[in-house]
Amino acid sequence: MVDSNPVLKRLGFDADDRVVIIHADDIGMCHSSVAAFKELYEIGIITSGAVMVPCPWFLSAMELQNSFPNVDLGVHLTLTSEWKTYRWGPISTRDVKSGLIDPQGYFFSESSSVQEFADSQFASIELEEQVKRMLGEKLIPSHLDTHMGTVAHPKFMTSYIEFGLKYRLPLMMFRMNEQGWRNIGLDEDSAKTIAAVVAQLEEMQFPLLDNLLSMDLNDPENRMDKAKEIFKKLPPGITHFIIHPTTDSPEIRDITPDWKCRVGDYNLFRDESILKFIDQYGIQRIGYRDLQKLIPTSMI
Repeated sequence: MVDSNPVLKRLGFDADDRVVIIHADDIGMCHSSVAAFKELYEIGIITSGAVMVPCPWFLSAMELQNSFPNVDLGVHLTLTSEWKTYRWGPISTRDVKSGLIDPQGYFFSESSSVQEFADSQFASIELEEQVKRMLGEKLIPSHLDTHMGTVAHPKFMTSYIEFGLKYRLPLMMFRMNEQGWRNIGLDEDSAKTIAAVVAQLEEMQFPLLDNLLSMDLNDPENRMDKAKEIFKKLPPGITHFIIHPTTDSPEIRDITPDWKCRVGDYNLFRDESILKFIDQYGIQRIGYRDLQKLIPTSMI
């Protein structure tokens, strides 16, 4: 889709405005992720985050609502567990027939493996259980998105969209045509189907996004310069901009080799100069709660 996103007008912006959701991924994966989100959200630079429900520090993430009653936290729908010595698995089943469990008893490490082996019905149950688990902690999610992009697959996309409609939650879903979906790996038939669904969602006035950008997790150097370059070139429309902030700790250093980048994101967005830079370039910041308010009350 090349026309202007109608959500911009509904939010009070112009058609060519540059709007960004500064989004912290992997909240609850470890303690360091929760501590970083709490500090950055209080500062007010980041506007949203998403929680990994199956992970060990999920309940700690749920306590963020004590500090921020309407905290902008979504469900980071999780079907993978990527680290070598720090793992998690499904919360809905231990049945190996589900295709969700690797030989060690955890989620598979790679998206391609779960996409190949998962039973779509078991996967759908697992995804919904993660949404219900957050609701059970009295926190209404602000949106749904996906860990490692795993749900961007024919096995899972239908359930993903269904749960967005069922629970009236915005989705990390982009206004792409058939070719756009093919470019991210969907086959021709699936791309055609999803493109048609996206068009239908927009017709229903379900809020959609335009762009996906992120901070690189492979290079810890010059994070400020890289962030400024991204924001300078930010395209018009609504951009989901991903960061992975964590405080520095022995825990995060042991979990992942990319810890320097994650700590770098934390330090970068503690620096008020990045907010001044964003404002200087006329970039507007929103959260998923803003999009949530736009979902029609008549929607299923």
